Amino acid sequence: MRKSKFTDEQIVGILKEIESGSSIAEVARKHNLQPQTIYRWREKYGGMQSSDVKRLKALEEENLRLKRMVANMALENEAMKDLIQKKF
Repeated sequence: MRKSKFTDEQIVGILKEIESGSSIAEVARKHNLQPQTIYRWREKYGGMQSSDVKRLKALEEENLRLKRMVANMALENEAMKDLIQKKF
């Protein structure tokens, strides 16, 4: 997936511009974006503050790390089961 050229704080700032009364088309033109991108951002980041976005990113990273740990443990467990079955 392609990395956004905007940081999460910038995205929240752009969404705040829209909440303050600017139209989506106007803001999209100003920041050289497609309106669909703004709708997607609003779906994901709508109503969040910068601190909320930072916390969301931290939780997503921790979740990814934990999923990798579980996958590795499942592989090790499967390998151990295969090893035990071959001995007997």
